[in-house]
This record gives sequence, structure tokens and C-alpha cells, in this order.
Amino acid sequence: MVCGTLTAPMEAFVEGGTGMITVPIPAYYIEHPEGRVVVDTGMPAGLRTDPEAAIGRFLAGLYVAGFTPEQDVDKQLQAIGVDPASIDTVINTHLHFDHCAGNRLLPNARIVVQAREVAATKAAGPPKSGFDAMTMLDGRDVMEVDGEHDLFGDGAVVLLPTYGHTAGHQSLKLACDGGETVLTGDCCYFHRTLSDLKLPGFAHDHEEQLRSIARLKTLADRGARVIAGHDPDQWQGNGPVVLSGA
Repeated sequence: MVCGTLTAPMEAFVEGGTGMITVPIPAYYIEHPEGRVVVDTGMPAGLRTDPEAAIGRFLAGLYVAGFTPEQDVDKQLQAIGVDPASIDTVINTHLHFDHCAGNRLLPNARIVVQAREVAATKAAGPPKSGFDAMTMLDGRDVMEVDGEHDLFGDGAVVLLPTYGHTAGHQSLKLACDGGETVLTGDCCYFHRTLSDLKLPGFAHDHEEQLRSIARLKTLADRGARVIAGHDPDQWQGNGPVVLSGA
């Protein structure tokens, strides 16, 4: 699902980049015999009315969000016949505003996140203004995992530690009918990042992120379908993309 777009200078995505780019904000719905899962949940609704209050002055000056209420994750689930209240699990690849702000729209879901991500977010403390990621976990059933984790114990949905973009970033490996599919999250903004290794200027740890990218590239070289975090070339429309068998 595409939960809207962000438009920003290319340099926000690739160090030294020029011009502007509009990127998709994806979320994913996984139906498994043992539960319904959503991966990432989109942006704060307040971005539509008061960007500075929603994400802070600096980020509001960098990014321009484009999304309607119909693009919020709960409405998109309803559009494909899924009750948001029926979602059992939300997996946050990390706790940036465009990946976890819709958690509150899925009220019955356990939140699954890397323990390192939670610890780093807590250590940073609440921001003076803008988006407070810890509020997306407040009052929720939170499962903090440490490294690789097989969600259902059958290899269908495996969380992969891909630290670097943030302290506890994670990607996913899915067993689909057509073969392995990897959701990179922001470990790779673009699919070409697997090869060109061009990263934005900011990151928790660039060297660790490069090691994580190398791990994902190994999966791609073995035939996995890789879906990058914000690649407009991989998202040509606003409708759902069906990857059966996960």
C-alpha cells in the first residue's frame, strides 16, 4: 500500500544528489494462517494540517508530504476488505515518523520492533518539538526482538537485523509463492542502492549500514525479489501490489 508521498531534495536520500524527488511511503499487509500483519504504518495525520507541529520545524522545512485521509493505513486496509481492528501484529522497520505514525490506527496489534531501536529512541529522549516516536509504543503490547527473528516459526516472515540507518533498523524476508521477497525498509531507499552504495549524508552508522546492504545484496544475488524503502520506480501507482504466499 502507498500511504502518501514525500517530496524533498534528492540530497536527503543520496549524498550529493541534486534536484527534487517525490518518493512513496509504503506499508505492507501480510496474511498468514496464524495472524494478520502490517509492516510500517505511514505518516502522522497532523502533517496534513500543521507540518511543523507534526514533525518539527527542520523536517517540515525539508519534506513536503502529500497524502489524503483515504491513504492512511486503516482506510487502505478497509479498501481491500480488511478490518483494521483485526490486525494482530505491526512490524515497524524503525521508528521514524513515516514508518510508525499510523500505529495508533491499528489499536489491537502487538508492535514488533528491534530492542536496539527502542533503547536508542529512549536514550535520545523526547524531542523539544515535533514527532515523538515513543508515543507510538505507549500503552501498547510491544515485543522487542534481538536480531533475526522468525515471527511464526515457519520461515514465512523473518525479521532481519539491518542496523545502520538507525540503531535498530530491521528488514523482512518473506516466503512467497514466487520465491523469497525482501522488504528492505530504509536500509536501501532505492533498489539501485544495492549496487551503487550511495547513501544519504545522515545515518546512525554508515559502515554498519553498508554491511547490512551487503547482506541484502547477497539475498538479491541468490534470486530474492527486493523491494526498496522509497523507490518511486518500484511503485508506479497508488493501488495495492499482491505478493501471494507470504
